[in-house]
Amino acid sequence: MTKADYHVHTTFCDGKNTPEEMARAALEMGLANLGFSGHSYTWFDESYCMSKDGTKAYKAEIIRLKSACRDRIRIFCGIEQDYYSEMPTEGYDYVIGSVHYLKFGDRFVPMDEGNKNLIEAANAFCGGDVLRVLELYYETVADVVNRTHCDIIGHFDLPTKYFEKDPIADTNHPRYKRAWMTAADALLKTDALFELNTGAISRGCRTKQYPADEILSYLGERKAKVVLSGDCHRSDAICFGFDELIQKCEYYGLEITEPAFTKKTGFS
Repeated sequence: MTKADYHVHTTFCDGKNTPEEMARAALEMGLANLGFSGHSYTWFDESYCMSKDGTKAYKAEIIRLKSACRDRIRIFCGIEQDYYSEMPTEGYDYVIGSVHYLKFGDRFVPMDEGNKNLIEAANAFCGGDVLRVLELYYETVADVVNRTHCDIIGHFDLPTKYFEKDPIADTNHPRYKRAWMTAADALLKTDALFELNTGAISRGCRTKQYPADEILSYLGERKAKVVLSGDCHRSDAICFGFDELIQKCEYYGLEITEPAFTKKTGFS
């Protein structure tokens, strides 16, 4: 298996290290491939994403690093495209498709910035029913490949980020299971890879990867193809926890797959 991480954020968005610092750390770790995936610009929330001008600078810097490091590591210029982003994705080596928000009327509610947002959305728009918010999230995720034309499906069960410490909804409830199973079934019909994402672990928010073990079992039974992802926002989180993920893939029968974009030659 190629030692690689394709979900990497930098100071161009909400990461803590520059692309060059990330590349240097990847080289020290012996990675063969490193994929940068800056957050796409979202006009309704500019707090975490790349700006429009920053997006241009990001592309230029990653292209520079590709050339500078070409004899030591393969570098890819990707984008983590939010479902509601209006930025084009042409010209990137690959796309991670993610749902970070739900849209209620003209309001965008973040799914990974604390349980309070889910509760407030439930109270304001769903009659206090948090499970309904989660159902709407999975209905949106089911469409993420169609919307973003992504190569990789980002953090499939993202709203559960804080559920280990504060379980505001029952993830064993039949409604919750039906919601994620329906979304998984839809996405399994596409060519996109599910990512096994350790980002919330490295940031101390939870002890288990996305997706949860029950979902991994379901995906394994259906011969899903997956890619390992650090979703790293700092250099010491590249490939975080991958040894354990490899063991889980073996246990659940998941195929760790080399993404198709890595087989292409040349530079963006």
